[in-house]
Amino acid sequence: MSHSLFCFHRLLPRPNSESFFSLRFITVWLLLSFGASVVSASSADSPLWNQFRGPWGDGRAQASGDSQPLGLPLNWSESENIVWKIPTPHLGWSCPVMTEGRIWLTMATEKGTDYYVMSVDAQTGQTDGPQPLFHSDHPEPLGNNVNCYAAPTAVTEGDRVYVHFGSYGTACLDAASGKAIWKRNDMPCRHFRGPGSSPILYRNLLILTFDGVDRQYVTALEKTTGETVWTTDRTTQWTDLDANGQPQREGDFRKSYSTPIILTHDRADQLIAPGSSVVFAYEPLTGREIWKAHHVGYTTAIRPLFADGRLHLATGHGQSEIWTFAVDGQGEVGESKVLWKCDSRDVPRLPSPLLVDGLFYMVSDNGAVNCLDAVTGETLWRDRIGGSHVASPIYGDGRLYFFNTQGKTIVLEAGRAFKKLAENELDEGFMASPAVDGKALILRSKTHLYRIETKR
Repeated sequence: MSHSLFCFHRLLPRPNSESFFSLRFITVWLLLSFGASVVSASSADSPLWNQFRGPWGDGRAQASGDSQPLGLPLNWSESENIVWKIPTPHLGWSCPVMTEGRIWLTMATEKGTDYYVMSVDAQTGQTDGPQPLFHSDHPEPLGNNVNCYAAPTAVTEGDRVYVHFGSYGTACLDAASGKAIWKRNDMPCRHFRGPGSSPILYRNLLILTFDGVDRQYVTALEKTTGETVWTTDRTTQWTDLDANGQPQREGDFRKSYSTPIILTHDRADQLIAPGSSVVFAYEPLTGREIWKAHHVGYTTAIRPLFADGRLHLATGHGQSEIWTFAVDGQGEVGESKVLWKCDSRDVPRLPSPLLVDGLFYMVSDNGAVNCLDAVTGETLWRDRIGGSHVASPIYGDGRLYFFNTQGKTIVLEAGRAFKKLAENELDEGFMASPAVDGKALILRSKTHLYRIETKR
């Protein structure tokens, strides 16, 4: 997750994304069009996995329409196709991200007093170990034994790495030395169950979301200096007040952990930043609210998807549904822009879905996979793959990879019928979403980091 973006939270009752040169040109154009950072390539035809859910922020290891094989592994175990395996000191559910030749991870001590970044050589697995970044004398307890303090995933761009631990600290690092260029730890938010939303880059901005029990806002920093460019408070109309006019459960229903996306519609960019109970669209350069829509859930953690003019998002806890929107609204749009909904019991709360070739794939928290038609919402097939799922799946080489908390990876063939291709198992389970580096999978289990690649 950020998990990915992961922040576990108690289930509570509801209160009332021709030639080699041409291919590379098109890839860069797409990245610019969707507001993602321009990145160098880790292999001849694979852009760097530079953020939560990869170069396009949607779990795909290949650009849309690219059928050139990547060569990702299909089978592995602790004794098969492991290039290297190294322990990861401390805890972190953030996913691995890449700069040229290196992998970056964030982590924190179990009680949240100290926060680190670790850089790993992508080919050899060599590392100097965790480097300290922030310290907190009195971190707020998480209130559960599942989450950790390093859930947001870093984002990279060229020779810079941007790491984020919510209100506990944000920093820009030099990728060559690992040293901090700037740091911030003055952005207030009582996360209550811990931070979860990952940072994103847009032009000269590093955009952060803070949806806590006390404050809910989105802010943009100038990425070279760390200075605040704009801050926009959420305009949610809350319905969680108790008889004394106070937020129920200390504001527990007001938290959110979703990572935003940038989409382009009608030649204008929109920052889609879901909050609890409401999805918001902002102007990314100014923070001006464009439109918003209240929905039936709360505390969403899933990153939205956008393709072919349709925005797909999950509502979160409570009444968990998939809502698909048109994005041409202004102001409070309510349900007027909703194209279709899915209220299946299999709608996920934690793992983000995939959208490939007009098919929408989602895995529930308890291991049921559904394939829906992305235009109509019609369910095309459903099957169970088992296990508990927090990590978000990925797509590559015509395959869907699903990673569960028990350590198993189920590989399915993408398409309009269920077809299981492989089942692989490692010693520890997955909370973090994976990354792709050329032909290799970079997997972060609860205790180790792996490079998995088919040995020739």
